[in-house]
Amino acid sequence: MSQVTAVERSTVKKTMRRILPFILLLYVIAFLDRINLGFAALQMNADLALTAEAFGLLSGLFFISYFLFEVPSNLILNKVGARLWIARIMITWGIVVILTGFIQSATHLYILRFLLGAAEAGFVPGIVLYLTYWFRARERGKATALFFVALPVSGLIGAPLSTWIMDNITWSSLAGWRWMFIMEGIPAVILGIVALLYLTNKPANAKWLTSEEKTWLEGELEKERKVSGKVNKTSHSGMLKDSKLWKLALFNIAGFIAVNALSYWMPTIIKSLSASSTTNLQIGWLAMIPNIIAIPSILFTGWNADRTNSHKLHLGICVTVAMIGFIGCAFVSTVPLMVLMLSITSAGLYGISGTFYAYLTFFFSETTAPAGIALVSTLSSLGGFVGPYIMGVLTFKQAMFIIAAFLLISLVTLFTLKLVKNNQKDLVDAGPVEITNG
Repeated sequence: MSQVTAVERSTVKKTMRRILPFILLLYVIAFLDRINLGFAALQMNADLALTAEAFGLLSGLFFISYFLFEVPSNLILNKVGARLWIARIMITWGIVVILTGFIQSATHLYILRFLLGAAEAGFVPGIVLYLTYWFRARERGKATALFFVALPVSGLIGAPLSTWIMDNITWSSLAGWRWMFIMEGIPAVILGIVALLYLTNKPANAKWLTSEEKTWLEGELEKERKVSGKVNKTSHSGMLKDSKLWKLALFNIAGFIAVNALSYWMPTIIKSLSASSTTNLQIGWLAMIPNIIAIPSILFTGWNADRTNSHKLHLGICVTVAMIGFIGCAFVSTVPLMVLMLSITSAGLYGISGTFYAYLTFFFSETTAPAGIALVSTLSSLGGFVGPYIMGVLTFKQAMFIIAAFLLISLVTLFTLKLVKNNQKDLVDAGPVEITNG
């Protein structure tokens, strides 16, 4: 292990502080705007006469357009730069969320959910790609873990905020759920404008790094790109023929099925077991608990996977925990036990998120990363359609077992994945670069 130099320490610290808190904030707003439909359902479904089947379809419709536009979006981001493209994504999705507050029919809602998926397409793979421009493989698990902390944090903030707005704000005779969409869409537009001024595309453009820090960081990343080009496919055709691409997507589909089923339906699940006098705000407080449990799970898993260079093992443990949680949910019928099982499920599921996207980047070279990361995310997004939909068309117990079965397939797929071991002589010129793991 090489000694950590002063320039290395200062550069890593600066990039962590400058980039990670801001992209975490962006994803908190993005995910909140995606899942607030679940809280709106507590009032909206009755107002628009939506059945459980229709709501399940609406929840998943977002991912159909997400699927169609994600790869093109990431290719554009790679071409025009993250600063401009991330800003565009945020501003357009914020506008769509605000417009959702004014819908007059279920048809309007179908159209806007499709448009929301198109607007947000490319955000997650775009940020994951962006992190490869700034962080070495050894720090990427920590970086992606902090980014994906946004998932439970958005639930933590969104649960009480969304339900409070719904219960207390009815200005101009508009229902609370309408104001929830309007008020939660505005921050995305504002932050999109801020992103134009704040984000930096590449280290070479960073005025907040010294010349020495820029040179060191670019040099370290270039070493990793050279090594990655030797052990991974460098052409898009070669990447598409590589079974690892499809295994990565298959693994992550189950994660998307499970996370989105949980995110969209958690308020409804808790309400179905609660007393009729339970308020929306009280349901929001209960829905916070699984999200609180998920935060240390994400951070510890990402940090420890980096520290031990064993991303695959950590992913396997998290999938197993989530599977146990879903099976447990099928057998409980009281609110306290359901919240407990949902918390176990959340700990496993959210622990997967950050670690998987760090692990994913190890399988692509510089030339294939934009399309490869986006393609895995795109194929995975089909699971985002399936998860909420099966919750709407099947009984609760059936849905829990089916999601657990998908996670079992994911677990088996994971252990067929193997990274190419770096040839030691390839690393001589690359210095301390390490991108292999179990």
